[in-house]
Amino acid sequence: MTDSETRPIDPNRRKRGFEAASHLLKDRIAKAGESRGFAIMKLLTHWPEVAGGDLAPITRPVKISYARDGMGATLVLLAKPAHAPMIQMQLPRLKDRINAVYGYNAIARITLTQTAPTGFAEGQAEFTPAPKVAKTPLSPTAEARAVAAGVGDSALRSALEQLAANVLNRQKT
Repeated sequence: MTDSETRPIDPNRRKRGFEAASHLLKDRIAKAGESRGFAIMKLLTHWPEVAGGDLAPITRPVKISYARDGMGATLVLLAKPAHAPMIQMQLPRLKDRINAVYGYNAIARITLTQTAPTGFAEGQAEFTPAPKVAKTPLSPTAEARAVAAGVGDSALRSALEQLAANVLNRQKT
């Protein structure tokens, strides 16, 4: 018999892996959830099991608001607009599953907020200004010739040159 087999297991011993991390964050998650109305944190922490594999990836619980008379709460779900019709059809089943987690009819209504799951700041693209190219200033007649240079018909090309020269002369004055 080895020494480890004879020693009793210490219940205060820290567990290894992710289980220890969950204990460290449990109080913070509970505090954040209570500020949004989530009295039972299992709804947030186990959302994939509660909502199911089809609804969990496309929905996110945002908050629970309670009515003044205390008879049932409203759960607000965040969803993309493209998925909203499918989610709307499954709301009665989802409400039953959520109430099964709570153990009583805690949720009376579920409303959908249709928006992107990320904020507008995260979705913005970076735009860099176009590099400035140093241009040597051309005379209006030289610039007009450059504009009409690709035209094959000589009469049309001279008319375009005259039009471009008139426009460029008006802009410069």
